[in-house]
Amino acid sequence: MEMKKKYFTIILLFLFSSAISQEIEVIDISQMESIIHEETGKTKIINFWATWCKPCVEEIPYFEALNSNPEFEDFEIILVSLDFVEQLDSKVRKFVEKKELTLTIKLLDDTDYNSWINKIDPTWSGAIPATLVVNNSYGKRKFFEKQFTEQELENELLEFKDQL
Repeated sequence: MEMKKKYFTIILLFLFSSAISQEIEVIDISQMESIIHEETGKTKIINFWATWCKPCVEEIPYFEALNSNPEFEDFEIILVSLDFVEQLDSKVRKFVEKKELTLTIKLLDDTDYNSWINKIDPTWSGAIPATLVVNNSYGKRKFFEKQFTEQELENELLEFKDQL
């Protein structure tokens, strides 16, 4: 009977840890373009970041906080990591689990930045953090190449929302 309890506990722990493990999809630039251009009726906030970028890491909690704010329930937030795909498990997944992130996370697997940066936004120099806010239903988009404070981020998004 004691052995059954141990197996049951092990199975529960495995199922629980699998359930809380954040899915991180590896995408290419054509998939990224599809995400940007698809019409979902929601405003998308797409933040480009990396685990090695201190300003990026500092602003991620602000995006996470938006996710639970009812004022932004019509927004879809996607964090796009620019870390190397080889670092998915060693850096990105560990970072996401440590920070207990619940947002949608993608890893853009294309290191030829010069070939795709303009596809995201022609004004982008390539510096991160960078954030694209887009609502295709209204044909509206705004790009930011900067680190946000929590209040700046909320203000920009409320202004964007008011213009819809």
